[in-house]
Amino acid sequence: MPPPNLMPDSWLLDVRALGCGYGSANVVSDVRFALGHGDIGCLLGPSGCGKSTILRALAGFLPISEGEIRLNDQAISVPGFTLPPEQRRIGMVFQDYALFPHLTIAENVGFGLKGLSRDEKRIKTASLLELVHLQDLADKYPHQLSGGQQQRVALARALAPEPTLILLDEPFSNLDADLRRRLSLDVRDILKELGISALLVTHDQQEAFAMCDQVAVLKDGQVQQWDVPYNLYHEPANRFVAGFVGQGAFVPGTASGADTIESELGSLTGKRNRQWRAGTLLDVLIRPDDIVYDPDSDLKPRVVEKTFAGTSTLYRFRLSDDTEFEALFRSHLDFRLGEHVPVRVEADHLIAFQRT
Repeated sequence: MPPPNLMPDSWLLDVRALGCGYGSANVVSDVRFALGHGDIGCLLGPSGCGKSTILRALAGFLPISEGEIRLNDQAISVPGFTLPPEQRRIGMVFQDYALFPHLTIAENVGFGLKGLSRDEKRIKTASLLELVHLQDLADKYPHQLSGGQQQRVALARALAPEPTLILLDEPFSNLDADLRRRLSLDVRDILKELGISALLVTHDQQEAFAMCDQVAVLKDGQVQQWDVPYNLYHEPANRFVAGFVGQGAFVPGTASGADTIESELGSLTGKRNRQWRAGTLLDVLIRPDDIVYDPDSDLKPRVVEKTFAGTSTLYRFRLSDDTEFEALFRSHLDFRLGEHVPVRVEADHLIAFQRT
């Protein structure tokens, strides 16, 4: 299921109907996606959905039972054959950094450089440390560095052998939120500057959207949708993707025409992710940014919860037992719990699924 704008001859990584697991049971099945040269992809999903299992299969640590993994149009994993990890030209950056504590930062980065003279190794190592902005820490040891600095060392070490593909296994999960955000963008810039493809594993959708060109949303070992972040948010393939990506709440509605859904929030119109027959019972996804404050509106739900976040406040509104939704307003709009607030829906994209 490659992105629609990606042609087969531009794929670097091609995963075809992949099935693998541990023992006799598959953890993932029929996994399909393709990654282009220089692109950054992501495996996104909740814990236990199979992200790390797929990554282990790509790295060559886990044999596959079904399908095929191709890198640069070469089969590197098929049932009964697994090209050894050291022959795949795939770099790996782990969650726990996996640095050698007894080696200096320069020695850690240069560890995987084989067949070079001492001078060539020193020059290459210095160049990589400069790339990750750690040139002044070459003689330090890992325990003397912060978590973010250690992660940069791990990235430089993975880049040293000039891999075709970098695998990033929850690389920022041990860092605080602000450092995570900054470092993920720095890593993206470095990979883009070098033109190296990468595949990130994470459960953090903000990290995935900020860093990656394409994202695979996984559930129960299967890819639900492989697409660009914009489409995952605005054109989700199914209800799971719609609920997992971004915030939102489903409210009941009924299709009344080609572009209109009737609900307790009024007549909802906008770009549809699919067409429904008139009278079809639907669940409509309402995101916080779909709701705007309108003092002239007759729609006045009650505030049942509020979360102040500095520049904005997230409100949860209740209209009836069946209809609750959230809205994100600038924080100067300060409403009390229990207050009825006039709002209206302003949704450019209408996302709805047939009620089951």
